[in-house]
Amino acid sequence: MPVKNVAVLGGGSFGTVIANIIAHNSHKTQLWMRDREQVDLLNKLHENTTYLPGYKIHEDVVATDDLAAAVSDVDLIFVAVPSSSFRAVVKQMKPLIHKEVILVSLTKGVEAETFALMSQILAEETDNKHIAVLSGPNLAKEIAVSSPTGAVVASIDSDVVSSVQNVLHSDSFRVYENSDMLGVELGGSLKNIYAIIAGLAEAMGMGHNTNAMLVTRSLTEMARFGVELGADPMTFLGLSGVGDLIVTCSSPLSRNFRVGKALGEGKDLDMVISEMDQVAEGVNTLKQVKAKADELGVKMPLVNGLYEIMYNNQTVDHIISSLMLEEHGLDVEFAAGRPRP
Repeated sequence: MPVKNVAVLGGGSFGTVIANIIAHNSHKTQLWMRDREQVDLLNKLHENTTYLPGYKIHEDVVATDDLAAAVSDVDLIFVAVPSSSFRAVVKQMKPLIHKEVILVSLTKGVEAETFALMSQILAEETDNKHIAVLSGPNLAKEIAVSSPTGAVVASIDSDVVSSVQNVLHSDSFRVYENSDMLGVELGGSLKNIYAIIAGLAEAMGMGHNTNAMLVTRSLTEMARFGVELGADPMTFLGLSGVGDLIVTCSSPLSRNFRVGKALGEGKDLDMVISEMDQVAEGVNTLKQVKAKADELGVKMPLVNGLYEIMYNNQTVDHIISSLMLEEHGLDVEFAAGRPRP
């Protein structure tokens, strides 16, 4: 599928760096932002002064607050708005696009109440069949300084995968492929929960041994939950699973990690959220995953532990206890040749 013009919906840090990569690959790029002042500043200074100050943006990135202007006459649209407004933006976009445009979600989250993933919302709200998701260990500020980065694009349409790879490939940004959209999207969403846990552990002074245990057991929970919903457990061993999990559970650049660390330092959750410059999706995702896991009967001690801390006034020791006191189980639940539970 040939791609000439591209739109990115959402002018946060990740939407901005993705738009910049695309423009450097010789594609005219529309960057849709809600705030008119931000639009004017970006077009004048070629810089996103709110989320990526000092990061020079290619002149072929044109910001606009007019959604119709952004998506008309484009071949590919990346949607990078928070999960809470994703459906509303897609509904607004639907009458403005043609049926053959490629739609790619960059949002790592689930919709409150419905538990819909962003690719599912794209399918439900549009007539488009060319849908994909992009995920991976992709901290925007590191992409901005050209730190070598890998991502994964997932779609059941191989032509869509190739188009997205061609649009985004650069000397410092490599895009791998996967056909398991569900697994890739779940990995990107679920890891936000465990990043909050890792931040809590960091604030409490727990060491590298604890972090390693949390990360590996988090991966087990992610795969267990994903398999129950129909994902391939092997997907969680890739960039959108263990890759994203490692970076968000160890970096202060991760918004969800910062939320956990602030909570571990005794700050109030509502205050922490209000002080964030962008959405920490893990707070909403935790509620949705806890409810879905309870509904399906999936064992998720870390999710349950974090929920008790955030909403029932338990201490961080509750998470560690839930791990240390659980019944002995398999280290690797989905080893080759072993039947799925």
